[in-house]
Amino acid sequence: MANKEKMEKENIIDYLEGLKPKIDKIIEKYLPKKATKEWLDFTFGKPHYTYNQKAAQEALINPVWDFLSRGGKRWRPTLFLLVTEAIGGDIEKVKDFVVIPELVHEGTIIIDDIEDQGELRRGKPTLHKIFGTDIALNAGNFIYFLPLLSLAKNKDNFKPEILVRAYEIYIQEMINVSFGQGTDIYWHKGGVEEIDEKEYLQMCAFKTGCLSRMAAKMAAVLSGGTDELAEKVGRVAEAMGVAFQIQDDILDISLTGEKREKFGKSFGNDIKEGKRTLMVIHTLKEADDEDRNRLITILNKHTEDVNEIKEAIGIIQKHKSVEYSRSVARKIMNEAWQDANKILPKTKAKEKLNDFVNYLIERKA
Repeated sequence: MANKEKMEKENIIDYLEGLKPKIDKIIEKYLPKKATKEWLDFTFGKPHYTYNQKAAQEALINPVWDFLSRGGKRWRPTLFLLVTEAIGGDIEKVKDFVVIPELVHEGTIIIDDIEDQGELRRGKPTLHKIFGTDIALNAGNFIYFLPLLSLAKNKDNFKPEILVRAYEIYIQEMINVSFGQGTDIYWHKGGVEEIDEKEYLQMCAFKTGCLSRMAAKMAAVLSGGTDELAEKVGRVAEAMGVAFQIQDDILDISLTGEKREKFGKSFGNDIKEGKRTLMVIHTLKEADDEDRNRLITILNKHTEDVNEIKEAIGIIQKHKSVEYSRSVARKIMNEAWQDANKILPKTKAKEKLNDFVNYLIERKA
């Protein structure tokens, strides 16, 4: 890596690490680590009877903060702030809204782990393995909606039409994410063998891309940007999400040792789940009948046999599908950035946003 690229990567990592505690502090405003009477009234309104504080603590706060405290890059709220800065918005006025893309994202992971029967997330057992499926499912659903309080509690600072637009963005993207996740589940249950590359990319645009798109579009709208600007930065953010997912899939089959532990997922988890990643789709297209049938067999049996997982990865690597997928991710991101580049003013914030985009799709863990 060239010295300039290395410095840019280190600066972005430092920037992310520096923002984490600030983002978590805002999250604590809406979800503190202790269920006080004040928080219960703030969140749920005055009770007609009496709240059970212990239930709120044990069923909502503890599981969610167990998950949040494991780490995570907090890159979606960071994207929200970077877009705000890049278009000249007021960070102080909109900073509370970082809770929306972050908590919704965490909720999707918690529920995704239940749906996939996952066992490991961020280096620890998945939330439903610790607290039970009922608690985890309810906690995940809770943080789909809790962060909307940031809009409700700050409504006096914005024109009604701006708030309506923000709610519309949230509603549409939440509808989209369920379709994306549903498509992914249908495919890895063996529902189809032939998947078009564009269908896969659309699935990613909804499953992973829509939450980053939500963050970027909300940043633009809440900062007083036009619908055109919101759409342009939203497209970049969507491309980031797609590229991020492709890179995540690559890391799933390539990381070992200490880097695997940092990644926080079991080795070859996507193979075990039978996921039709871009690498798999490319391999099935390029492979001969023997390799193609063998890969489909391994994926459809949801194997936990390490040798079979390694065999599947070997087939994927044999057909250069890792390299192909990485090139697709870069192409998608570059094209989207060129489009937004024309309407974003030339500022240091814009340069930082570009560095951030590049870091996410080139990351090694």
